[in-house]
Amino acid sequence: MIRGELIIDGARIETAHRGPSCAEAPTLVLLHEGLGSISTWGDFPAKLSEATGCGVFVWSRLGYGQSDPCDLPRPLDYMESEARDVLPQVLDAIGFKRGALIGHSDGASIAALYAGFHGDHRVRTLVLMAPHVVVEDISIQSIAKAKTAFEAGDLKARLARHHRDVETAFRGWNDCWLDPGFRIWDIRWAIPYARVPILLMQGRADEYGTIRQLDIINEEAHCPVTTLLLDDVGHAPHRDQRDAVVSAIAAHLEAIRVDLWRDWQSELPFSAKNPIAKLGYGEENVLNLK
Repeated sequence: MIRGELIIDGARIETAHRGPSCAEAPTLVLLHEGLGSISTWGDFPAKLSEATGCGVFVWSRLGYGQSDPCDLPRPLDYMESEARDVLPQVLDAIGFKRGALIGHSDGASIAALYAGFHGDHRVRTLVLMAPHVVVEDISIQSIAKAKTAFEAGDLKARLARHHRDVETAFRGWNDCWLDPGFRIWDIRWAIPYARVPILLMQGRADEYGTIRQLDIINEEAHCPVTTLLLDDVGHAPHRDQRDAVVSAIAAHLEAIRVDLWRDWQSELPFSAKNPIAKLGYGEENVLNLK
């Protein structure tokens, strides 16, 4: 991957890009989880670029990875702030032309919020893996367990491999979610503003959320939604079943390939003579991947 950096509001943010540039092909922008960074994606960006022919852009939000630290405590609306104020600057800075937002956990919530705040015609689809739209008891219970593992177990040492300031990365996320005031956090308002196809993914063994999150999105959405439930998968589908997730995203993008590649018609990586692959979008389209 090509490593780089951006300066956003005077702060340095680490970035990486795999595959074609934003000027050469659609770009898939990956938004990491609450304890994630560029490095926690592993080889997922490379596999995704290879499978789709698209460029893949990844970055570590402020306070994560090798990006500059952020001030603590984070505000309880930190995800709203990322979607409303920071992500637009990042997309403009990289010359984002057309593509998708692919988020995991907190990153999926930020992607959904971006659709709520911005009518950005460049974003042609959302892929939301283990998204949060409301706070559930299971989420708080697992996040409390993570605090114990960080303070008394080996979680801090494992996270230190991915973050230059591991205390800031962990406390900024954990303290916010465990704040009593965060229990009323609810972003279902943003879902009806999405006007592009949405692909939802969640593991049946997700320890941080239930399928209620996906049900809410299906109920609130005014756009096509495909839901993938994965057996033997926890909170990180792209790590637990990387190949299945890559294949599902590639199939989802193929279904909108003419729209996604509209600015590069002569470079479509699929036969223009073939009809557009169709996925059975809708609430009833719940697929099980094993």
